[in-house]
Amino acid sequence: MRHPPAPEARTGQGRSRPRARCRVGVRRRTKSAPSSLIGGIDEPTWAQQKAPHGVSLSAMTTLGLIGAGHIGSQVARLAVKNGYDVVISNSRGPETLSALIAELGPKARAATPVEAAKAGDIVVVTVPLKNYKQVPVEPLAGKIVLDTNNYYPGRDGQIPELDDESTTTSELLQAHLPTSKVVKAFNHIYAHELTTHGQPAGSADRRALVIAGNDLEAKKVATRLHDQFGFDTVDAGPLSESWRIQRDTPGYGPRRTAEELRADLAAAKRYRDMAKG
Repeated sequence: MRHPPAPEARTGQGRSRPRARCRVGVRRRTKSAPSSLIGGIDEPTWAQQKAPHGVSLSAMTTLGLIGAGHIGSQVARLAVKNGYDVVISNSRGPETLSALIAELGPKARAATPVEAAKAGDIVVVTVPLKNYKQVPVEPLAGKIVLDTNNYYPGRDGQIPELDDESTTTSELLQAHLPTSKVVKAFNHIYAHELTTHGQPAGSADRRALVIAGNDLEAKKVATRLHDQFGFDTVDAGPLSESWRIQRDTPGYGPRRTAEELRADLAAAKRYRDMAKG
């Protein structure tokens, strides 16, 4: 399955790819998934939660974006709508973002990737996977980094460790950013649905999105962001489990509630196992 205009498959960002299929046929209730998949995040009131280093979550007011394609621009719109300051960048230079900044208004500004990395309390990396090594390292030290990426060999070239499934896309970014707290997020939803599918907390059949990460506090921040943007959260576990929401898996693309998405994660198969039939 693929994002309609395969969002970033064409412009190269976040959740996109050359047409791929997602198994979205009749879904039967599956057996319970491993605890790491069913987890979710215990949610004391957000006011009681603390972000990394003891910083109050409410003090995290600036979202930095490295990448301004379909996913990046939609996340920027949601962030501004929810009161965040936004510092957005791309590989072509701040001057190419003037129309988007005019649309977003005074809470947004264009910058270079390094500037966006420095400015953001939370930073979203939404560049083509083949360019992940160009993401600045030092300014992201200690920060929460949300990774929207997916692997499309036709766009990204062959990456042996992904082809043999010895790692995941987000683990590649985590290895590149060794002191950052990487969380997989926003990788399995069509870009336009980010601003059309959100609903208030408690809504019937509210759509859920998956996160995966190795740092609990960073995942709490991602969960809060999902909630503000109108989505429930399903925690797939550590970054090593993020393959469960990669392209061609049951949960990749279709709208799902939290319960349905947990079943999809449990039913996901590695590519090598898909090939066995």
